[in-house]
Amino acid sequence: MVKIANIELGEFPLLLAPMEDVSDPPFRALCKAQGCDMMYTEFISVEGLIRDADKSVAKLDIYDYERPIGIQIFGANLDSMVQAADIVTEANPEVLDINFGCPVKKVVCKGAGAGILQDIPKMVELTKAIVDRTHLPVTVKTRLGWDDNSKYIEEVAERLQDIGIKALSIHGRTRKQMYKGEADWSLIGKIKDNPRIKIPIFGNGDIDSPQKAAAYRDRYGVDGIMIGRAAIGYPWIFREVKHYFATGQLLDPPTVEERVAAAREHLERSIDWKGETLGILEMRRHYTNYFRGLPNIKQYRKVLVSEFDKDALYGTLEEIGEVYGNSAAAVL
Repeated sequence: MVKIANIELGEFPLLLAPMEDVSDPPFRALCKAQGCDMMYTEFISVEGLIRDADKSVAKLDIYDYERPIGIQIFGANLDSMVQAADIVTEANPEVLDINFGCPVKKVVCKGAGAGILQDIPKMVELTKAIVDRTHLPVTVKTRLGWDDNSKYIEEVAERLQDIGIKALSIHGRTRKQMYKGEADWSLIGKIKDNPRIKIPIFGNGDIDSPQKAAAYRDRYGVDGIMIGRAAIGYPWIFREVKHYFATGQLLDPPTVEERVAAAREHLERSIDWKGETLGILEMRRHYTNYFRGLPNIKQYRKVLVSEFDKDALYGTLEEIGEVYGNSAAAVL
């Protein structure tokens, strides 16, 4: 049984990676329904939180059906991080997670996210301050290092464990790589093999099929796998991986009817949570994956990513279901 502190996650948990403008409550609901064991909010700016910025505060929304869930924060200022830890603690998630891995320039240039990989002592200092501040289990998500010459993740894992974090998620790329090239899990495996490491180690990066999830589980010995981009518009990845683990067999891909139903539910939840305009806008990134592999889908996708009227969008989704029938849609 894998545990974060006293939180039981099963024998080999599948985690939903925190993704900006993706892993919001509407999307998390679909992933949970498909078997995701542990989810995280989008990352939240500590500066936004302590200033009560609407967008940051909204990301604190969590629901009982999502549990166990972690709220993830990012920042570089110690006082702000500690104040934000108080706000997160009051929101009462199961876990407080710190983002030391986001490679985006606007985050990194402030010394936050993966930017802190250039200053490991500061990473340790910030983490310890939060561990000391909250009763919640504190976890960290990070990368191998800043670049190929500074892959300090083995040292980082030991030092963060020593100051009290309860789990570590590692993306198998450096900040310099961004999301390019192939994720290297070899150092993740070495950390898991380190007899000093007692906390769960979760691997992240490039898991896009049940076969790959099983191969990486077996090869690198991680305690669980965190899935990010492969889940966008395809929450079924969680059920497919679990089925493959249990049976060694691949599930048939979701039918068009399932895809349409999921896209519709996602749109409804998005509008309910964000309001009509923003809910419609932020759904657009998901449609391509929901209907990937359907022949001649382009004409419908153009409507889905340009239309602002919700009834027209629901009508388009219904038409897709009628035109393509109950056939399985290949994932390309």
